[in-house]
Amino acid sequence: MSCITLLSDFGLYDASVAIAKGVLMQHSDLPIIDISHEIKPYHTTQAAYLLSSSWKNFPGGTVHVLLFDMFAGKPPALLLCEYEQQYFLSADNGLLTMAVGNIPAHLVTELNNENIFVQWLSEAGKIINKLHDRGIDALNLPVHELRKTNPLASPAIEAGHIACEVMHIDHFGNAVLNINKQQFEEQRKGRNFRLSFMTVEEITELSANYTDVREGSKLCRFNSNGYLEICINRGKAADLFGLRLGSRHNNIKIYFE
Repeated sequence: MSCITLLSDFGLYDASVAIAKGVLMQHSDLPIIDISHEIKPYHTTQAAYLLSSSWKNFPGGTVHVLLFDMFAGKPPALLLCEYEQQYFLSADNGLLTMAVGNIPAHLVTELNNENIFVQWLSEAGKIINKLHDRGIDALNLPVHELRKTNPLASPAIEAGHIACEVMHIDHFGNAVLNINKQQFEEQRKGRNFRLSFMTVEEITELSANYTDVREGSKLCRFNSNGYLEICINRGKAADLFGLRLGSRHNNIKIYFE
């Protein structure tokens, strides 16, 4: 095993992240790396974007502990998945199928303790130890079918246009849309395009870098993860235009002409 990562919607206003690390450290001395704890509560698409953007960059043997929407399901459960030599410990909340795909899953345990949070983490810590010593095949865990959700990049392709949503707003105020470069080019077919948002704003050219436009000007580009984003060179697009995570009021549409 190489390391443990944490992804959650806990925020940093209370001790939840510290408690999670403390419980896991009782079972393992692997280094713990934070992906993010600033996911909007229950916003599966944002969680999936951050997970899909990060997990492939870790070495084999990494254990991704996904503390997002932990108590989903009746009763809540802890699941273990293995994919491309990496492990995922998660609730059955749709995150894994959205971010990674319909990968093989195993049921570790169903939770019914009064303190489900600590029980979930304790069971996760025990599994990490067993994985280190024995590997997933030796655990003999029952197979579990993951809850299915739409793939991460799933804009609504409609007659004459594509309707998109904001799935993440980064620290610089860039609004990341749920369409990747491959999907964009498949629909574009070499035509001109018009990206319309907030009813009155438009962008008609793709930029490679923020500095392709004047400081303070808007642009759109494909980010390092391959997703289209609305930006401002040295500004915060989300704040200036009033773009909100997943909001229908963003009214983001791409027309090809």
